[in-house]
Amino acid sequence: MTPDRARLLTPQRLLMASVVVALMTIALKTGAWLITDSVGLLSDAMESLVNLASAVFGLVMVTIAARPADQDHPYGHHKAEYFSSGFEGILIIAAALGIIWVAGHRLIDPQPIEQVGWGLALSVVSSALNGLLAWVMFRAAREHRSIALEADAKHLVTDVWTSVGVVVGIALVHFTGWLWLDPLVAMGVAANILKEGFHLMWRSSQGLMDEALEPEVMATIQRTLGDFASGEGEASIIRFDHVSTRKAGQRRFVDLHMHMPASWSLGRAAAVRASVEQALMSAVPGLRATIQLLPSDVEAHFDDEKDLI
Repeated sequence: MTPDRARLLTPQRLLMASVVVALMTIALKTGAWLITDSVGLLSDAMESLVNLASAVFGLVMVTIAARPADQDHPYGHHKAEYFSSGFEGILIIAAALGIIWVAGHRLIDPQPIEQVGWGLALSVVSSALNGLLAWVMFRAAREHRSIALEADAKHLVTDVWTSVGVVVGIALVHFTGWLWLDPLVAMGVAANILKEGFHLMWRSSQGLMDEALEPEVMATIQRTLGDFASGEGEASIIRFDHVSTRKAGQRRFVDLHMHMPASWSLGRAAAVRASVEQALMSAVPGLRATIQLLPSDVEAHFDDEKDLI
């Protein structure tokens, strides 16, 4: 994604678009349910209500996350996005339980499905809208490293697959006459939604507990530090240890110790540290590096050992 496109497709704008699309799909899927009286389509419409609530809450949290650091929050508000992901997971689980309850009653008392063609057409149109928006949001989520966008995009994809399952189930009911297939498909949809809901809640909890950076990002950090530690001349006497990382929404953090000769002046040591910080932040977008300077013959002791570089 180009920088201009990234600035255009901000998390706030995409979540606003998600709210609009959710309202459109609610109207389409509710119309499909009213026309057909299919519990499968009702479950699809209920999930779209969850999409709307999730998009609104996500928009609020992303707006909060974008606020600059202040006296009460010196590290910023980036973790607000994790609340959006966790809230979306809770709503998804609640919707799935509601679908199972409705489908269970319909399984006991099957009802015929009316005007299948129009109902399926409305469901397909709404799925196309969700699929297109999810594709755009996934690309933007990678660019902005936004878990709120990723969560909303994953939910939209779940919604698309839900609609596909419902369409297939209704088509089978129409051609076979097996009315019990309709609530059975709805229960299958609910099981899939439950899985996604628990996954989102797990991702949110890991972010709130200061989860380490991804392995590929860690490898980039280690490689960048290795370039300094394995250099020639004065760089060859630099070493790093106690490298710790965490992420908070779009922001990434790394803390480490840099060991150098005790004979170096403070200005010389600070200049090398500035070079290391700049290299790390250039190699990993959104990274904030905190480096503590220590003489080569001084070790910091922690409860758990870290690999030396």
